[in-house]
Amino acid sequence: MRYDRIDPELFVRNRDRLRELLPKGALVIVHANDIMPTNADGVLPFQQNSDLFYLTGVDQEETILVLFPDAAEEKDREILFVREASEHLSIWEGDKLTKEQATEVSGVKRVIWTKDFEAHWHRLMPQSQSVHLATNEHLRATAVVETRNDRFIRDCRDRYPLHRYERLALLMHELRIIKDKEEIKQLQRAIDITEAGFRRVLSFLKPGVGEWEVEAEYLHEFVRRKSRGFAYPPIVGCGRNACTLHYVENQSVCEDGMMLLMDVGAEWANWNADMTRTVPVNGRFSDRQRAVYDAVLRVQRGATDFLRPGVTPMEWRDHTLELMEAELIQLGLVDAKDAKEQDKDERPLVKKYYMHGVGHHLGLDVHDVCPPHEPVREGMVFTVEPGIYIREENLGVRLEDDILIGKDENVNLFANIPVEAGEIEELMNS
Repeated sequence: MRYDRIDPELFVRNRDRLRELLPKGALVIVHANDIMPTNADGVLPFQQNSDLFYLTGVDQEETILVLFPDAAEEKDREILFVREASEHLSIWEGDKLTKEQATEVSGVKRVIWTKDFEAHWHRLMPQSQSVHLATNEHLRATAVVETRNDRFIRDCRDRYPLHRYERLALLMHELRIIKDKEEIKQLQRAIDITEAGFRRVLSFLKPGVGEWEVEAEYLHEFVRRKSRGFAYPPIVGCGRNACTLHYVENQSVCEDGMMLLMDVGAEWANWNADMTRTVPVNGRFSDRQRAVYDAVLRVQRGATDFLRPGVTPMEWRDHTLELMEAELIQLGLVDAKDAKEQDKDERPLVKKYYMHGVGHHLGLDVHDVCPPHEPVREGMVFTVEPGIYIREENLGVRLEDDILIGKDENVNLFANIPVEAGEIEELMNS
């Protein structure tokens, strides 16, 4: 792993919090993700299962965590299974964790080789009153590929059809929405790396530069700071491309007079930053560009101020739509009379120019897991990312920061990253 070793007490605390939510006699089993194939003998870079990493800190394939707080023998109450290290693996793939190293990383004292998992599984299953297994229940997930956890669920049901099975996801979502102080530290590292990339790009950008070159500048800065790279496929879109919400081709040339929208974030130790900035390619906003930019910035700040403990996602959305409607009227994009007469729940006139959500939870997943309709609570981290997209003007502006919900006030984790139009111009022309 490139990143600095994380304090294992984070993962000890996470497991302790999970135990507090488990019913008596519950057995928890979580598997690592697979190494996914591409074509021929190619494989994709390994990405750990977020729940397993949250509970163990182990960033290695073929890893399994077993938690059984009420097991008859104390040694069975917490077991970590890892892939057996060997000279052959060391030569071809690099070193794997030893049992001692796995304990150092995770804080789990009992570590066993994964090849011995089945014997322990069959020994522990009869003791359990319920079995909690991992599923992907993100509201926007498209589960086309069967995961290692999916296969294990099928095996469990085939071998033990009369056991009571429970959804671990419900508990993990409740835990993961509140960020530990150590998680905030790791998130801030990802954000600081993102800031370095953004500042690099501001000094590089000029008319004639390719969107792909801007992407390369970010990647260079991220990797040189020991990030594995982008937290998600980067969006680098100039002119009309900025009006395509998930534009990832990054293949056009940035021309004089255009605005460039950059939705990028660095990954650090599996945590993710998520930033959007929109800047003038030539370093100077036109009057119209500045008016749209400032409107988006006012909506973003108003949406951030409203995002306080107790607010529901729907209240946050509706408040942001109200703010946006007022700005669109001032920009001459929406008629005030028509706005009064439109459906106040749907606001179709607003959604013509602002058609996506205001933000999402952030953490080990870019669109982090959360219980549906959960009100805002202290310790959550949200993105706040309103935008205005005027296709007929080839102009799209989105601004996005990552916000930690505090007890007395919110904390903008992107506070050091320039966002004021004047700051952007000054940096680009200095």
